[in-house]
Amino acid sequence: MALKRFLSVAGFLAAASPAGAHTGAGTASGFLSGMFHPFQGQDHVLAMVTVGLLAVLIGGRALWAVPASFVGMMLVGGGLGLSGLAMPAVEMGILTSVVVLGALVASGRPLPIGAAMALAGLFALFHGYAHGAEMPLRASAAAYSFGFASATILIHMIGIAAGMAAFGSPRVIRSAGAAIVLAGVALAIS
Repeated sequence: MALKRFLSVAGFLAAASPAGAHTGAGTASGFLSGMFHPFQGQDHVLAMVTVGLLAVLIGGRALWAVPASFVGMMLVGGGLGLSGLAMPAVEMGILTSVVVLGALVASGRPLPIGAAMALAGLFALFHGYAHGAEMPLRASAAAYSFGFASATILIHMIGIAAGMAAFGSPRVIRSAGAAIVLAGVALAIS
């Protein structure tokens, strides 16, 4: 049953278009534009689902603390992107987040909660910067930011739900992490 649920989530991930969130294209504005932005790129979806899986692997208060660290620092990164400040290697940081977080899940060894929060927060800066830098011109920054934060929370919850569904089978969670690493590498070389 856990494998069936995991495969359902994997199907959802496969439906996301590769790195399309980073085109800056589109005329939508405000909350809905921000809400849809993370779903437009496999890199964002994969990293955010993996944060949820990592939180399940650690357990306890990590179930809320690791995703909260990601969302909080993503909003900081979003502010940097909105401000127009240059941030080097944004795409590389996003792709690295997919591979590194996936590898941590694949290892099956939980990190200390503080280390997981710090790592998730570091990677979230890159994701947030990409979101903020690509805000449509006529969008309200507050509504747009609330939208991409809401989407991120939803994607984290999908990762947590998938991890909890597979919790009785650590091999399934580890396999998911390995699949995410492979997807991240494929995105990096495509």
